[in-house]
Amino acid sequence: MAYNILIVDDSKIIRSVIKKTLEISGIPVGDIFEASNGLEGLTAMREHWIDLVFADLNMPVMNGLEMLDMMAQEKLIQKIPVLICSTEGSKTRIEELFKKGVRAFLRKPITPEVLRNVVKEVMGDYDAS
Repeated sequence: MAYNILIVDDSKIIRSVIKKTLEISGIPVGDIFEASNGLEGLTAMREHWIDLVFADLNMPVMNGLEMLDMMAQEKLIQKIPVLICSTEGSKTRIEELFKKGVRAFLRKPITPEVLRNVVKEVMGDYDAS
């Protein structure tokens, strides 16, 4: 099964890096959607079938925490697994994220191996061959 993935980050370069990392990680990928902030991310989740979201915390317009809060209020998107990818990550912040339902926290930069292992843990087993 290929996963439809949404990457929410205000940096086009970071979105490209995550996209490339996904491609070389062996994760079965279907469509990859991109958004530059949480508001655009919510729109993408409402308009497309999304299996997994990679999101940054610090973004203009709507940050990652605000996006998580909005997702929690919408029945059709509240169960989509979210992985936070950020350079920010105090223990307190990470605990807050997990309380909000975040499935994993990845510190940038992300290696293909780490990404593959986290996605496998969050989404279940898949054949990466």
